[in-house]
Amino acid sequence: MELLKEMAIFAEVVDCGGFSKAARKLGITTSAVSRHVTRLEAHIGARLLQRTTRALALTELGTQVHLGCVRMRASAREVHALAGSYSARPNGIIRVTAPVVFGQRWLAPRLPVFLDRYPEVDVRLTLIDRTVDLIEEGEELAIRIAAVLAPGVVARALCAVRYLLVASRGYLARHGMPAQPDDLLQHRCVSLRHAELGAIWSLQRGADTLSVTVPARLTANDSTAVMALVEADCGIGLVADFAAHDALAAGRVVPVLPGWEIADAHHRTAYAVYVPGPYLPLKIRALIDYLAAPPAIA
Repeated sequence: MELLKEMAIFAEVVDCGGFSKAARKLGITTSAVSRHVTRLEAHIGARLLQRTTRALALTELGTQVHLGCVRMRASAREVHALAGSYSARPNGIIRVTAPVVFGQRWLAPRLPVFLDRYPEVDVRLTLIDRTVDLIEEGEELAIRIAAVLAPGVVARALCAVRYLLVASRGYLARHGMPAQPDDLLQHRCVSLRHAELGAIWSLQRGADTLSVTVPARLTANDSTAVMALVEADCGIGLVADFAAHDALAAGRVVPVLPGWEIADAHHRTAYAVYVPGPYLPLKIRALIDYLAAPPAIA
């Protein structure tokens, strides 16, 4: 780094035509300027300037070195300007990964407004149901759903992910609406294999918590598949809220056991995970802030 400084000062000396003028422009002493140029010559192992009492003259090598120093200084100024541009407004490409269903149902619908708000930002979204190594795979942001993140992970909570019991009107018309958790024993149930509940569904109402081992004849590892089975009148489904949202809003399914909720211990949080470091790029911060903000009321 000291060599870069010496190169920049040498370029100023040549451009200004003297040590004193360069010192005034740089805000340092003439002797300091002279020392930097002397050290640069020592690094290179050759004289760059012919000094006289009235003028400076570049040696043949000094002319070539001066051109290189000018290019280095110009590149440094470009980098500084680029950094200033990035710090002034969000711009550039953001590479984001997310679980497939969460990305389809929760994340993707939010991105158009973000892109409209930040026209200089582009998003490259990859949906994949595994933990992505941000550094090794060249991603900048990962959405992860977990109860607790691994130690050392740098993240910000985006939203709670809760699990719901839902069923189609057709199924309930034939089999009836359960009134108590124990009534689930008389119903066909569709369960998420990766929700860590398995066949034991714990429900709470106020201070009361009941656990029921349900007859889950069908299990699936994907919330979209569970919802497809539920909407096909297959049974009562345990599914993440983001997967059930559209079907509930459209009335294609209805909540089961209103007043009871899946126990808090089974709920999760969606986190935005990013690479640790002293500086978070403004484009990443803008996207995280946007996703973490409460949705606008239409």
